[in-house]
Amino acid sequence: MIMETSKFNKITALWIVVVLVLFIASIVLGIIMRLNQSEVISLYPTTFYTDMTVHGLTMIGIWFVAGMAAINYIMERYVKTSFYANLTALILTVFGVVLLWVSAFVGDFHAGWTFLHPLPLKLMWEKWATPMFLTSMAILGIGWLTWSLSLTASLLKKYSFSQVFAWQHLTKDPKTETPPFVLISMVTLVGIITCLIVAVVLIVLLFAEYFSRGTFVNDALLMKNLTYFFGHTIANEMLYLGLAIIYELFSEISGKPKWKTTWYVALAWNFTMVFILTAFFHHLYMDFVQPEGFQIIGQLASYFASLPAAGVTVFSIIIAVYKTKIKWSLANILFFVGVAGWVVGGLGAVIDATISNNFILHNTLWVPAHFHTYNAMGNVLFSLGFFYWFSKQFSGEEIKYKFSKLTIILLILGGAGFLAAFYFGGADSIPRRYSTYPVEFTTAKTLALIGATFASVYLIAILIFFANISKRCLNVIFSRS
Repeated sequence: MIMETSKFNKITALWIVVVLVLFIASIVLGIIMRLNQSEVISLYPTTFYTDMTVHGLTMIGIWFVAGMAAINYIMERYVKTSFYANLTALILTVFGVVLLWVSAFVGDFHAGWTFLHPLPLKLMWEKWATPMFLTSMAILGIGWLTWSLSLTASLLKKYSFSQVFAWQHLTKDPKTETPPFVLISMVTLVGIITCLIVAVVLIVLLFAEYFSRGTFVNDALLMKNLTYFFGHTIANEMLYLGLAIIYELFSEISGKPKWKTTWYVALAWNFTMVFILTAFFHHLYMDFVQPEGFQIIGQLASYFASLPAAGVTVFSIIIAVYKTKIKWSLANILFFVGVAGWVVGGLGAVIDATISNNFILHNTLWVPAHFHTYNAMGNVLFSLGFFYWFSKQFSGEEIKYKFSKLTIILLILGGAGFLAAFYFGGADSIPRRYSTYPVEFTTAKTLALIGATFASVYLIAILIFFANISKRCLNVIFSRS
């Protein structure tokens, strides 16, 4: 048992180091893109879109696996999980990222992080880059699907189907208790498995068309629906992985009793599981051949998906801190600020998901504004809080107060300034995905420079955090015990 625990400690520490290294590299790519848009530097358009492709896909991937590594580690408190599924996911993730970066930086693949059909099949780059890119996506999908199925199977070995979804808590006197962590993990894993299966179908169809030499052509609307079902769902489910961590650790770190599953917590998360799988339709409002009913479902699901989980979580956090003396550390401060960032980003998303607003905001900088908010200032902070808590288990020491304070100040200052440039740009109808802006967009260059400047401040905070955390994690990785 001690040996098994040691293996999970080591692989979790390795995940943390890998994620943070790739995060720093991806932030640099983002800053380079904004500097190019401000015309402080000049990139070839293909270089800009190569950077955009790698930046987007790497960011989504690393914060998904960060959440998975965290819930896998915590899940060991409740059930026995498979170390080898975890290890397989790590190996395939690293291999998949390497292939992705080679296809982009060597093969010039630059179809964007959404790689919408038919862009991956239009050979505007090295011929081998497309199959290598699709192979990288397949490898990542297989590794993550295997891992997700393994964790789900582990939960179902201990909890019955109704218990794992906490349905007994909808009755007056439940005989057994389902911890909130188990409930949220299971709800999230269902969504992850569903969207990864869709991703497999998507990749198979892209491979089929690529190798058919024109004898088979996919339906463009179907491919767009599949792409956004996968992309939108996994981007939201990884947020819920972070919330599972908060439900488990916030009270523990704060020195308070653990949160319990109540009827409204169970109901909220079961509703969230359903609504989040149909919210992606809001990405297709401009596709007028899409059945109108799907567009309406997209708007309603976007509203309903955000309310149950957000309402219950925010209420729980407020109750936990309001007029209550708790133990504050860098971990639960990151959790608290992350919840605030998640709420702000969610509000931005709901505004954009309203059909009447989407006619104005669609494909403007408002879109990266809201998803960078609930990622950079939401989900990322959830995982950073876990990283800090994890590393502290093996050092027994807090990061020096001055470094903790500086990290939080720089994260909030850098993140807020970076995001404000996006929001103001979106409100001014500045389009996204432009490598350079036409002269008609008079504020675009200035806002891009402001965004790059504040993103650099955010990067400094991450570097300080990495310097303090990486040494602890490396000690865990190379320890003999």
